[in-house]
Amino acid sequence: MSDVALLLRAIDFAAYRHRKQVRKGSEGVPYVSHPVAVAELIARVGRVTDIVTLVAAILHDTIEDTETTAEEIAEHFGANVRDVVLELTDDKSLPKEERKRLQIVHAPKSSKRAKIVKLGDKIVNVRDVTRDHPPDWSVERRREYLEWSEQVIAGCRGANAALEREFDKVVRQGRAVIG
Repeated sequence: MSDVALLLRAIDFAAYRHRKQVRKGSEGVPYVSHPVAVAELIARVGRVTDIVTLVAAILHDTIEDTETTAEEIAEHFGANVRDVVLELTDDKSLPKEERKRLQIVHAPKSSKRAKIVKLGDKIVNVRDVTRDHPPDWSVERRREYLEWSEQVIAGCRGANAALEREFDKVVRQGRAVIG
């Protein structure tokens, strides 16, 4: 299968698995727009062409947020993609604060591919928290999200300079908007 076909297959897979979900913002945007935005960003800004990284970006929330299993990811997209997706998957059986703490702890130990996807994920999320935040998020909660994201990304530094610069830029813009 060509890289393009594999990437399109991943988009189709993610769209189906996330079909009933919407983003947390006020617009009610279909959730699949998020992983597609992450993959597009890491390809455009980070100039990433590695197909494993791009497919993992598309699938990064499927195990965590849908009924998808690691075995399904491996079966359809290979063990390398599965391994990156697993690095990016939070254990939803843990309390939210513990999951957030573990993202900070695990980031420095992650593979370069996982760090690149994490950079893209946080860039997209910081942009969303800045421009179309969930309606019930206070200014303080939005500030806390930016601060936590910086702690996570501190452990991803060295993976992709262009994405790191973009992250720093969107955090600065976020602080200017949020206050």
